[in-house]
Amino acid sequence: MAATTSKKITEQVTKYADMFSAMGTEARLRIMQLLLSAHPEGLVVGEIQGELEIPNSTLSHHLDKLKNESLVEVRRESTFLRYTANTESLQELLQFLYAECCTRNRALEPQDIVRICK
Repeated sequence: MAATTSKKITEQVTKYADMFSAMGTEARLRIMQLLLSAHPEGLVVGEIQGELEIPNSTLSHHLDKLKNESLVEVRRESTFLRYTANTESLQELLQFLYAECCTRNRALEPQDIVRICK
């Protein structure tokens, strides 16, 4: 039983580390901020490119990385691709951090997290 739990925790940590890694560049973090500001409608690639002034091939690479880690979702609209932030994945990632810092060892008080978000 303990080995199964340990394996599950290891898999979760790996998953979340990959998600953080995907957001670990300035461009990708800016993309995430932009998509969150446009939530829930999201943005088509041209709008993202126009706002952030990232070359098309580079933007495509960044969006693929974020999509592969389930941080963004994409849907086709005619000839356009519309990207939205995957808020469920982001919530899961934040809950993972919250569990460690605010419930187990109380490194931060929950009300401090809420205050940051307001």
